[in-house]
Amino acid sequence: MYCTAIRSSPSLTFRHSFSVLNAGPRKLSLRIPRRSNLRKLANDLIVRAVSAQPNATFQTLPGFTQLADTAIPETLTLPEIVKTLPPEVFEIDDLKAWKTVVITVTAVAAGYAALAVSPWYLYPIVYAYLGTAVTGMFVVAHDCGHSSFSNNKTVNDVVGTIMMMPLIYPFEPWRIKHNTHHAHTNKLIMDTAWQPFRPHQYDRSPPSAKALMEAMMGPFWWAASVGHWLLWHFDLNKFRPQERAKVKVSLIAVGAFVVGVLVPLLVTQGPVGFVKWWLLPWLGFHFWMSTFTMVHHTAPHIPFKGGREWNAAEAQLTGTVHCEYPAWVEFLCHDISVHIPHHISSRIPSYNLRKAYDSIRENYDKHLNKAVFGPDLISTIIFNCQLFDAKDKKWLKFDKRSREKSTSESENSTN
Repeated sequence: MYCTAIRSSPSLTFRHSFSVLNAGPRKLSLRIPRRSNLRKLANDLIVRAVSAQPNATFQTLPGFTQLADTAIPETLTLPEIVKTLPPEVFEIDDLKAWKTVVITVTAVAAGYAALAVSPWYLYPIVYAYLGTAVTGMFVVAHDCGHSSFSNNKTVNDVVGTIMMMPLIYPFEPWRIKHNTHHAHTNKLIMDTAWQPFRPHQYDRSPPSAKALMEAMMGPFWWAASVGHWLLWHFDLNKFRPQERAKVKVSLIAVGAFVVGVLVPLLVTQGPVGFVKWWLLPWLGFHFWMSTFTMVHHTAPHIPFKGGREWNAAEAQLTGTVHCEYPAWVEFLCHDISVHIPHHISSRIPSYNLRKAYDSIRENYDKHLNKAVFGPDLISTIIFNCQLFDAKDKKWLKFDKRSREKSTSESENSTN
């Protein structure tokens, strides 16, 4: 998602260097060497520790309450995991579905009412709330895109299009690309939600591009989805001929909102009013879009893999993160943070995600990544996962000396 703001093909990344060695439950049988061989002993210890159990390189990471055991049974498939879920989690309840619409519309209206009467010094609180409430519009459309809002395809298309119009997000282009993300989660080249920056991409880039990469993977991670939005959703050439008719309908819909609402807003309220009433809530929405995308699929111990070695069950079960956010965020965003069941099956409506997650925990708890949203988690990601080495399947830093040191240590550990 993030690199797409810089190149025509998607790319992104995240960072941190909290590596804690874990020798696992096995006892290490080592002969005590001479002092001159202490360095070799340390390297040998690393190798044995890492091989002792999956994710042993990272026993703990700030912000995570549990790291997934990625050693799932070789015979386990994604359809088999889906079969373990209670049948009722796939049932669409029209009343519950439309309740999410009512909650979101009411929450957004309340946010704008508060913005109209609040003094300027309360704006940060109002915008934090309003940007989150607006994100609920996207989550409702998100269910529509997965046909989990209604059993009626027309209803899904109409509701999804309307809910995304104020966000200037064309529904059909997003739906197509997002479903590709689900089919190829954390797969190199193929995942359309985001791809990691590679060391060679960064090293060969001009200073301006490097600065943009560092900003998007650093203090401005929250704006990265703006680049993805621009690059992926407005170019007809990115879609197959048979898809373009519906894509054009979505583009016309957002164009109509721009002409019918945003242009009059700019003319009547001026630039300041435009920023106040639309731009800042819209940026609040992109804060959560960027954050959810990053947090739910990125960590120092979660790799991207090539097509030949990629495994759907592993990617969706152990490559997705369940993150706990403040209760008011989860309420306004309709539990989109309960993300593992959503990747096990996108047919599960948002209001059934928690029940599905409970079932997954009963059957596969040790294979789940669990985290708590906050500074620790964000720091772990943006300071550790900056560049991805596809060959060694590990995250590296932008700093070349740090990368060379990491490469040297890896080479020594295998000698």
